[in-house]
Amino acid sequence: MSSAMSALDWWQEAGVDVLVDDDPRDWLAEPMAAPVAFAVAAAPAAVPAAMPAALADFIAWRGGDAVPEVAWRGVSIAASGPADAQVMVLVDCPDKDDGDAGTLMTGATGALFDRMLAAIGLSRETVHLAAVCAKRPVAGRMPRDVEARLAEISQHHIGLVAPKRLLLLGNAASRAILGAEMPGTRGSLHPFNHKRGQTGVVASFHPRFLIEKPAAKAEAWKDLQLLMGGLSA
Repeated sequence: MSSAMSALDWWQEAGVDVLVDDDPRDWLAEPMAAPVAFAVAAAPAAVPAAMPAALADFIAWRGGDAVPEVAWRGVSIAASGPADAQVMVLVDCPDKDDGDAGTLMTGATGALFDRMLAAIGLSRETVHLAAVCAKRPVAGRMPRDVEARLAEISQHHIGLVAPKRLLLLGNAASRAILGAEMPGTRGSLHPFNHKRGQTGVVASFHPRFLIEKPAAKAEAWKDLQLLMGGLSA
């Protein structure tokens, strides 16, 4: 009985639900040709919007509705600083309080960032500051499904500014430009090629990490010195 029940179960799973048809069947007849299935053309994939070729237009576009963060909650924070800055700084995303201030790197994180710049003869007024994510993602983590597009946008941004040096602060910024995690990318001056030439790139710790791990400040200082090596402030 158990083997019969197993066979019935297998037939049911295979879709056999009747043992006898209502109409007689000629079991010796040639099988009918299977109906031809017509392939349905897949809808073309959405093509990302072209990015403006002028920096001012790009910054305006960055806060519009053609970017990956358009459906995210919160405030979109634009890049700041001179269009011809020798040094550009790229962070991962706005911090929680940055939306109220309308600028990146505020609060205790921003205060430490300002001291880091001052230590190498720079200030917010002399660097071009931007974020990979114009808005803060949920829990501050960049969604993987849009990471490649956000990296492409950041790389385009760097090409428009064409700085001599680029400072990447944190893992997300390092992945976007160097394709690898920080601190694995620390300790070297990496070349980044773009349409207007080449930029020297240094990856380092984000100030929020340095607040939690003050012992890493000595390593961050080495990164800052590497950033400015051979570059007049």
